[in-house]
Amino acid sequence: MVTLIAFLITIAVLVIIHEYGHYRAAVACGVKVLRFSVGFGRVLWSRQRGETEFVVCALPFGGYVKMLDEREGPVDPAERSRAFNQQKLLARAFIVAAGPLANLILAIGLYSAVNWAGVQELRPWLAQPRATSLAERAGLQAQDEVIAVKAAGESDWQSLRSMTDLQWQITRVALSGQAMDLQVRTRRPDGSEESGSRTLSLALNEIPVAEVDAKLLDRVGFSGPFMEPLVDMVVEGGPAQKGGLMAGDRILSINGRTPLDASQLLLWIRESASNGQAQALNVEVERQGQVRQLQVMPVMRDINGQRIPRIDAALGGIPSVVEVRYGVVEGVERAVQRTWEVSLLSLKMLGKMLVGQASIKNLSGPISIADYAGKSMDMGWIPYLGFLALVSVSLGVLNLLPLPVLDGGHLMYYLFEAVTGRPVPDIWLERLQRGGVAIMLAMMSLAVYNDLARLFGAH
Repeated sequence: MVTLIAFLITIAVLVIIHEYGHYRAAVACGVKVLRFSVGFGRVLWSRQRGETEFVVCALPFGGYVKMLDEREGPVDPAERSRAFNQQKLLARAFIVAAGPLANLILAIGLYSAVNWAGVQELRPWLAQPRATSLAERAGLQAQDEVIAVKAAGESDWQSLRSMTDLQWQITRVALSGQAMDLQVRTRRPDGSEESGSRTLSLALNEIPVAEVDAKLLDRVGFSGPFMEPLVDMVVEGGPAQKGGLMAGDRILSINGRTPLDASQLLLWIRESASNGQAQALNVEVERQGQVRQLQVMPVMRDINGQRIPRIDAALGGIPSVVEVRYGVVEGVERAVQRTWEVSLLSLKMLGKMLVGQASIKNLSGPISIADYAGKSMDMGWIPYLGFLALVSVSLGVLNLLPLPVLDGGHLMYYLFEAVTGRPVPDIWLERLQRGGVAIMLAMMSLAVYNDLARLFGAH
């Protein structure tokens, strides 16, 4: 129910803002607006305000603003000057562009609100990277905190405040096919820092652009935020409890090896099976200042089609978090910068998918939007606003693409008219419209397929 409500709110807000942009621009240009519709199909609610009918329809996937237009029916000669098709070229272009621009302005407002309110995010304090991974080869170690990054060749360092910042910068640089320089410092579990920092080079250029997707951090070798090798909880009657483990135990070693953090501990347990059979684990723990020797016998369980040893215990301390908050002016500046960066990254990703350099698996549809809407709303209103801003940017950028059925397609027509001095012939408008519909249907079908593949674990 939360997912459904969050999805409907998301669609309603984005559609209303987008169409309101068209509506306000049309009114400002003196164009008569006949109908403002949220959704398509059967009318569920309507109200007449002035000369415009405002309606809500049964199918919530989109909306439209219907303006007086001679191409769509007879127009009273007294109102001919208020028809959309009679407006000057710049006015028509402004009305069409106002929808996507409204989405981008909304994103700036939402990002600003998030920046002002502040949000708790994971500190970019890293667990031990996987063996032989790019992260390990770069020299990253458990307890390293990444404080700044830049693409190789860039002069300006980008300071980081959270794991989200790190993920964003890694995606940006990997998509450009460049290596990344990192400034890191070692932070101890007690919060103290080793003096000085060091500069490392992460060879993101070795990752094919086609593999830049939601699993990018995993491909780089990051295993998550740093967490101490502690036992957080044990399942009643499970192998951990039977072996004597208790919540609060600090694991000093497992089969003679000292874990640097919880992620390494989990990896060793997962790799402890031999020939598909669980093997006993000799575990040394510290409990209330005393060292104890225990033996835990994992059980094999089916996880996503694989037989994996489990001890039925939650391992790891609480990861370190930081509150990311900005002042009024800086919050807006950051919001504008993030909106610009997300727009450019979206265009770059779409372009690379078009030429086959990026995976089409990155294309998401309504099912993914609904899923993330529900998850972000469960986390609180601030994460939800951040999600809404991201989708608003995506909608604005998508609508500016030069496809005939989108706002960008109409702007493309107006560009042709500006260059040639005459509008696109009707026969070509019809052909382009059909082609645009076919392309959009193909994209929507692919997006829904990707959604279902993610939902059922095929991706």
